[in-house]
Amino acid sequence: MSEFLARNPTLSVPKTILKSVALICLLTLPAKPTIASYDDQSHETFVLVHGATGGGWDWRTMENILAKRGHKVHRITLTGLGERAHLLSPKINLTTHITDVVNTVVYEELDNIILAGHSYGGMVVTGVMNSIPKRIKHAVFLDAAVPNHGISAREHWGDKRDLHIKDGIVYFPWLRKNSKPPHDVPQSLATLTQPVSFNNDQAKKLPATYVAFVSNPETREIREKTDLSWANAKGRGWPIHVLESDHNAQRSHPIELADLLEQIASTD
Repeated sequence: MSEFLARNPTLSVPKTILKSVALICLLTLPAKPTIASYDDQSHETFVLVHGATGGGWDWRTMENILAKRGHKVHRITLTGLGERAHLLSPKINLTTHITDVVNTVVYEELDNIILAGHSYGGMVVTGVMNSIPKRIKHAVFLDAAVPNHGISAREHWGDKRDLHIKDGIVYFPWLRKNSKPPHDVPQSLATLTQPVSFNNDQAKKLPATYVAFVSNPETREIREKTDLSWANAKGRGWPIHVLESDHNAQRSHPIELADLLEQIASTD
């Protein structure tokens, strides 16, 4: 229309016609592409629980990867650890850490979550499953403890090491003095000696997966024969995945671990 008028400058066109033409042009413009929201069914809510002596910082790279893919991620830091190390006390026990996660889920109004725990975090995840099973879509044990009801972390692992314990605080051998944060820190002994509860029938029916981090085929063969967590997961009929990695895949192989978590989440 504008091209026609430009070629015929003396031609007069009623304003109503011009307005109608403009409206038609607007209506026929291609729609702007919509940005997928977090409400999309393909996007998940991950709640990540670190292992002994760690912190929410352990999952920072994982969060960046998963968030860029459209997922929500909640990185838990258990009381007395990570940036909450100033709260360390011998009174902190496994119940404290379970409550850390439960309260995050409840107060953030999270549902249908993928709850993943690493190492000692499996003790915590087990307690959370027992407490709020209706909030959980899938539980994932990442090279983590898979304990039976009434068992503590030290009992589960059969830990016979001569740990350095002072005033109810455990100083694990891998801690490094004067290292720059973020870093591993001491942990309350009571978190390792308090038995976990896993006697909720709804919790036992939750979909769950065990992921073993193994560095080589020889290690895998040994783990399959001797690892109690592997055996418990197998006995419960859980799927078992193997990721080639050291014990801290969230640090050393975050992309591969993120891919696997997405794969596990998509099976439900």
